[in-house]
Amino acid sequence: MNSSTSGLAFRAFLSSRALVYAVALFTSLRLGADGSANATRFGDESLTHPLGGFGDVLFSPLARWDSVWYLEIAHEGYDGGPDTAFFPLYPLLVRTLVLPDPSEAALLVSAYVVSLACFAGALWLLQRLVELELGRSVARATVWLVALFPAALFFGAPYSESLFLLVSVGAFYAARTGRWAWAGALAAAAAATRSAGIVLLVPLVLLWLDSQPRRARELAWLGLAPLGIGAYMLHLGVAHGDALAFIDAQEAWYREFAGPFVGVWDGTTAAWDGVRQLASGSRETVYFEPAGGDPFRVAAINLLLFTFLAFAAVAVVGAFRRLPRAYGAYALAALALPLSYPVGPQPLMSLPRFLAVLFPLFIWLALVSEERGRFVQVATASAVGLGLFTTQFAAWEWIA
Repeated sequence: MNSSTSGLAFRAFLSSRALVYAVALFTSLRLGADGSANATRFGDESLTHPLGGFGDVLFSPLARWDSVWYLEIAHEGYDGGPDTAFFPLYPLLVRTLVLPDPSEAALLVSAYVVSLACFAGALWLLQRLVELELGRSVARATVWLVALFPAALFFGAPYSESLFLLVSVGAFYAARTGRWAWAGALAAAAAATRSAGIVLLVPLVLLWLDSQPRRARELAWLGLAPLGIGAYMLHLGVAHGDALAFIDAQEAWYREFAGPFVGVWDGTTAAWDGVRQLASGSRETVYFEPAGGDPFRVAAINLLLFTFLAFAAVAVVGAFRRLPRAYGAYALAALALPLSYPVGPQPLMSLPRFLAVLFPLFIWLALVSEERGRFVQVATASAVGLGLFTTQFAAWEWIA
């Protein structure tokens, strides 16, 4: 099983990353995206173009948007401001890989290495997990659907998504195979990668409740999970005098608590206002507060984000109905965070990126696609979306 598992994971990894890189490189060269207004405003060439000449041509096309924050943290550490919203494990690994000389060029290359290695490992573990639950056919489909999801472009960029996917899948697999110390440690790693990592406690406890025999000492290992976020809070408290700086930083990103799942209503309203904006034919903002840029583009993105919300809603219900309860519970708990802390100007901002790491949604989609003989069609549509998302991202257009 190991050789076939690694072979499938490698094919999905290699094919999807080749698609993303080819599209990003072509877009960057064709459009000259690095000279765009967004690149000038939000980029930092010392971090995203440190190699010079041909090296920058090869390595810059996916170093966009939040990549700048991760690279800056890896290079300079935290300053205690908006950067604290980006959790430390990913930039720490990026920096550690190139010690003792973390130059900007070395850090950029290291960021790609960490992201790509983590994604390859995540796909390998994901196939093993799904084979354990539902068999090889569904596992094969799941791996491809994760790799080709439109927001899967972030798995090969200098972002923390691939690391988070690796440790969260690993925590599930460790729990399902009775390795509870590993499950707790990997949940701690997830909590040190993204704030949402702490919700892994919910499915891990459910997996423990479903295990036979249940032992209290196994449950105790899950107490490791809060250590990831606890260590980060300790650092912030000692270095910057505010252990909760990462919560305070949300204001800089226009996120605030609006109530449990209020983002669903806000996102639906934004999508409807987007329809009215497009129907008005006016490029003046008529129906909503602008999120920046062309109102038509903002309206279209709000509609796009709503389609991802609709997919998430259906998939969460499907996961609860067709998968062990821990999988649906994890997806719902993880979605509670962004949907309870919507972004003011654009409530569902970044939702596709949050969905990309929620592997239970893709397990359900793979199961249904295989049962109905629609896997090829779903995977093809997803691959087209991946190409379109990559084009926008490489052109310094905000997409997720």
